[in-house]
Amino acid sequence: MNMQYKKRSGRHDASTFKRLPLTAAIYLAVASTAFAQDAVPAAEPVPPANRAATLDTITVTAQKRSENLQQVPISIQVLGTEKLEQLNVSDFEDYVKFLPSVSYQTFGPGFSQIYMRGVSSGGDGNHSGPLPSVGMYLDEQPVTTIQGPLDIHVYDVARVEVLAGPQGTLYGASSQAGTIRVITNKPDPSGFEAGYSLEANSVSHGGLGHVAEGFVNIPLGEKAAIRLVGWNQHDAGYIDNRPGDRQFPIRVEDPGDPDAVPPIPAVPPSWGGVVSNRNCTSTALLLCTGRAEDNYNDVDTTGARLALKVNLNDNWTISPTVMGQTATANGTFAFDENIGDLALSHAYRERSEDKWVQAALTVEGKIGNFDVTYAFAHLKRDDEVDSDYSDYSFWYDTLYAYGGSIYNDNGDLINPSQYIQGKDGYKKTSHELRISSPQDNRFRFIGGLFWQTQRHDIQQDYIIDGLATDSSVPGWPGTLWLTKQIREDHDEAVFGEFSFDFTDQLIATAGFRSFRVDNTLKGFHGFASYIVDDPDNPTDAFCADPSTPFMNAPCVNIDKSVKEHDTIGKFNVTYKLSDTKLLYATWSEGYRPGGNNRRGSLPPYVSDYLTNYELGWKTTWLDNSLSFNGSLFRQNWEDFQFAILGANGLTEIKNANQAQIDGLEMELNWAATYNLNISGGAAFYDAKLTENFCGFTDDAGNPVTDCPDPEAPDGTRLPVTPKFKGNLTARYTFNLGGFEAYVQGAAVHVGQRTSDLRIAEREILGDMPSYTTADFSAGIAKDNWSLDLFVSNAFDERPVISRFAQCAESVCGAPGVVPEYPNGQIYTVTSPPRTIGLRFSQKF
Repeated sequence: MNMQYKKRSGRHDASTFKRLPLTAAIYLAVASTAFAQDAVPAAEPVPPANRAATLDTITVTAQKRSENLQQVPISIQVLGTEKLEQLNVSDFEDYVKFLPSVSYQTFGPGFSQIYMRGVSSGGDGNHSGPLPSVGMYLDEQPVTTIQGPLDIHVYDVARVEVLAGPQGTLYGASSQAGTIRVITNKPDPSGFEAGYSLEANSVSHGGLGHVAEGFVNIPLGEKAAIRLVGWNQHDAGYIDNRPGDRQFPIRVEDPGDPDAVPPIPAVPPSWGGVVSNRNCTSTALLLCTGRAEDNYNDVDTTGARLALKVNLNDNWTISPTVMGQTATANGTFAFDENIGDLALSHAYRERSEDKWVQAALTVEGKIGNFDVTYAFAHLKRDDEVDSDYSDYSFWYDTLYAYGGSIYNDNGDLINPSQYIQGKDGYKKTSHELRISSPQDNRFRFIGGLFWQTQRHDIQQDYIIDGLATDSSVPGWPGTLWLTKQIREDHDEAVFGEFSFDFTDQLIATAGFRSFRVDNTLKGFHGFASYIVDDPDNPTDAFCADPSTPFMNAPCVNIDKSVKEHDTIGKFNVTYKLSDTKLLYATWSEGYRPGGNNRRGSLPPYVSDYLTNYELGWKTTWLDNSLSFNGSLFRQNWEDFQFAILGANGLTEIKNANQAQIDGLEMELNWAATYNLNISGGAAFYDAKLTENFCGFTDDAGNPVTDCPDPEAPDGTRLPVTPKFKGNLTARYTFNLGGFEAYVQGAAVHVGQRTSDLRIAEREILGDMPSYTTADFSAGIAKDNWSLDLFVSNAFDERPVISRFAQCAESVCGAPGVVPEYPNGQIYTVTSPPRTIGLRFSQKF
């Protein structure tokens, strides 16, 4: 079965978190207005003539130390609190467009696959697929689940740090191509602080949305404080599920002729009825589901964060945090161009619920002159997903007769349409203990230990209403296919980085990470026939002991593990031309652990490695009013993991040979005058295969490169990443009748991208064209409040974020087979249409 489409999005019951104290946070903030304003008087405005056009100093912790961004010899982009607010950022998709080094695919909120620096084979994100190649951190704790990162609501956030290139020595597995860190504002014992923000917005071709956010920071004496943050957001829908009917083809049984030369295969009969999403009366050959609805892909998100900070003494601090979020998404976030712009026609329930809670603890202190940090986190995430899977039944099973005929217990042909009910439970626990020497020493180091286990409880139930008992998976009435498995990915590591100042100008750094991984996959997957060995299907897994159940599944037909250990390294040389300019050269490695294939005939896939050779610069000019940073690099990607849909639509992961990415990244920030700031970034990539991808491996699992007709020949461009991505933002502030006012414009350009690595599939899906979007905003502020008017995607563009089909592209995307789908049934994921919003904010 197709294990790719069903994991579009996942959400959990919003009622679980609706009592989180968002309202308390906002009311506390509002109630404290009087004494807060007395305690923290508004700053006197600085006359324009005395204002200096300078850039703020940005402090980052990307190298596990607090450092000035302009002194860190790695490629890193930072969006601070003020910048995030200015760009109207509330979630991942809002800020990722301003990050030139980052590309992504998504099937809906909360389920994005992130790629950096062109390191993308496409197809990641399936529960049985490879781990992500980009690490995601919330403060000190990793939040990259097996399927992908959390979609963290961005509010009361200190900064987002984006580290491009391999970060394997300090951040380990799944930071192969880069790392994104969301750093929250911490409790502050020095004084009371509170704030809130209220927003209303309208989406073109859609509905109305709103956002309510609030925070309060409460000192508990001189040495402790708590910080409470809450949010509630409603994103309006903009995809229409238009009324429509699907006529299943009528096919008469043909017994075939096995004695003919060549043999004529048998062809089963088909149902031949109509499935409609309209409200109508159902009969034996007409099924009406009443699912048609306009603007049906709305999302409700509610969450909170509670943090405590206690300064035990002058040297030791303890910081526990609990953060949770629940979101409910209706519909799907793709449209079918055969139906129309921002429209499709689906007959079965589409809804997702995602709930996650993370408890974290950070302990920081000193032993002598050495800094010691312990970071613990436990993440629990639960998803429930309902998906319409009837395309698979229509194209794969019926049109191409791969699935045979579907009967009920009376032997009657029935509607073969499938839908999926998925439940996925994630648990992730991590520990990191590290020690670092004084930062001003000539020789200094950071070293530590890391331990992490993530578990994924997978349940994917493919249902056909009325399915015959003998065709159903035992114990699961109506279930044609069941996946019920436990996947565990465990890794341990020891790591370190050592720096030495040869002179005040010349610095060398060397690092390493030695790791062990132990990944297992156990459980059941398949049809009812998979329980008893079938000699006609020697490539599939069958139950060794059909009498032994497993987690409510009939038995175990897969029990695999893969263990690996290795060491990766890093070496950096930095030369400071002056206090404001430096050059660096880096060799670094990153890795992504291997894992297990469900198909019995396939070997495990092994770790893939990325080796980076980079020259970079960090410079500040014009009395600290202009910064210009950049890097030039080459990356070699060895035996990269590639997930495809194999026979029966079952995901297969293979190591797919070698690739090379050459790139140039640049970022500029300029305080042109005291009231005009201009910033921009650009990235240029040439990402391609350096060996043939033949689509299969040898018996040992090594990729085969010598084949007469490769699926992707040497030189083929890697998918998803554009050759160019850039952005430009300008903000102008001025006085307006006693108010501080501003106007701002931001433009983002993303170049043309390919949709798949394989040539045939790419031609079916089509390329993803280039696009340019523009955002505008204006506002006024006075004392402690501000009012902002913004327009996102002002010209109502339709950026193509990803394209996909429910089954193998050669089947569901086959052109000319069905008149109403002249180019096959391909779905397009796009960004929200033009959105106009008004926001009022106040801080005390």
